[in-house]
Amino acid sequence: MKFMHLSDLHIGKRVNEFSMLEDQEYILREILDIAAEQKPDAVLLAGDLYDRCVPPGEAVELLDEFLTRLAERSLPVFAVSGNHDSPERLDFGTRIMQKHGVTIAGSFRGRPQKSVLLDAYGPVNIWLLPFLKPAIVSPFFPEEQISSYEEAVRHAIAAAGIDPSERNVLVAHQFITAFGSQPETCESETLSVGGADQVDASVFDSFDYVALGHLHGPQRIGRPEVRYAGSPLKYSFSEMRQKKSVTFVELKEKGCVEISTVPLVPLREMREIRGPIAELTKEENILPGRKNDYIRAVLTDDHAVAEAAERLRAVYPNLMCISFEGPRSGQVGPSRTAASGNVTIRTPQDLFAEFYQNQNGRELPENERPVLDKAVEAARGEVEA
Repeated sequence: MKFMHLSDLHIGKRVNEFSMLEDQEYILREILDIAAEQKPDAVLLAGDLYDRCVPPGEAVELLDEFLTRLAERSLPVFAVSGNHDSPERLDFGTRIMQKHGVTIAGSFRGRPQKSVLLDAYGPVNIWLLPFLKPAIVSPFFPEEQISSYEEAVRHAIAAAGIDPSERNVLVAHQFITAFGSQPETCESETLSVGGADQVDASVFDSFDYVALGHLHGPQRIGRPEVRYAGSPLKYSFSEMRQKKSVTFVELKEKGCVEISTVPLVPLREMREIRGPIAELTKEENILPGRKNDYIRAVLTDDHAVAEAAERLRAVYPNLMCISFEGPRSGQVGPSRTAASGNVTIRTPQDLFAEFYQNQNGRELPENERPVLDKAVEAARGEVEA
């Protein structure tokens, strides 16, 4: 039996105030084309279908279109809610959708939801485990002290009564580690401070394959059969070097699992350009066909740059952010897009002046500084009052 594993669609997401909806529509069409070529028997959607608990109407329409296209092809879909989703909203209409092959586990109801598919080797049990927190699981086990995410997941799986002699596939959305080894993470993911949300991969030992969602970089966790598919698009510049893909998993007889990936090519890439503004805006230095990429520009000029954003956007219309690393910026090294340094020894005027330069590509005019001083003093007076 062959599965297509997807996760972290984040439909409706905005990156640096740019709507990603057009890019998401494009990549979902590409995924449908890949499904037509690869001919999986079912689709596993491992959470974060939406980017927000209350998604915009356009996002709902796009997910509806994607699921409808899969259902029209008689492709069973098995999905769970992620930490960005509203479980109750995903539960809406699930009984009707299940009759058309789309099974969604939005809310946790005491144990993973089970479906069974059949192939030449017998049954394959599909278990659906929505995103769990201790507070979600504890009411179902009143006699237990469930204080960690790992305990929550262990109790939920134990309640399923899984037969390890059969083939079992789990769809889940959690932050998984392996024997203390940390997976690759990025800025666009929501992780708990101090690693409180970590769950060790050993909780999944009874499963032949674990289709994970939550982390945006495709990767295995511990053994190859515990895997994050990753997001289909790059949602932060920390993901620039990731190779996005669709994961395919083929289960044969018990113990025989084959995993492969098919690369995804986005409508627009997300990349960084670096150098003096005169070089970055020269026509001969612009990659052919890449002007519409999402751009982070790092300017290394040794002098203040007037109207940097306007000059760059004339060449790169999807410029997302600018940072400065030239001597005039006061920093050599990592890029920055906002006030930096030790804020405890810098005045509000200094911080605002730096913010102004980063946003406008030029220094705060001297004739504006008295206005800024008055605004700071007025604000201080309100706080003291």
